[in-house]
Amino acid sequence: MTSRTEAGDVLTEVVLAVFRLNGGFLDAADRLAEPAGLTAARWQVLGAVLKEPKSVADIARDMGLARQSVQRLADILAAEGLAAYADNPAHRRAKLLAMTDAGRAAIRDIGTRQHVWANRISEGIEARALETALDLLRMLTKRVEEGGV
Repeated sequence: MTSRTEAGDVLTEVVLAVFRLNGGFLDAADRLAEPAGLTAARWQVLGAVLKEPKSVADIARDMGLARQSVQRLADILAAEGLAAYADNPAHRRAKLLAMTDAGRAAIRDIGTRQHVWANRISEGIEARALETALDLLRMLTKRVEEGGV
């Protein structure tokens, strides 16, 4: 049996705090997205194709989600006219999900509220402290993805 380390114990506390923070972020995202007729999950998938169309598999991989979940959400977004499927020159069967003008309008609508929310939540926190936290989260994400369980 491997002995416990101080860093390992602190990491466990970080994981628990991130779980709680994730729940809070998802709740806030649902409230921010609701006036635009979206959920946090739909907003997340739509945001994944903001800059360029992507396949469902690529979106799932980028977001760390199950492909089937992303496919279900992509189908809903397409049915609602917020996104559309396009041919994929790299793969005949795997279509690309692209944002429509209606999807861009919904993202702009949410973005206005999100910026106000982010400014309020980050008030009094130094930008450098947030950058340090972001660096740590990215490093931990990389290690978890490389190390598995």
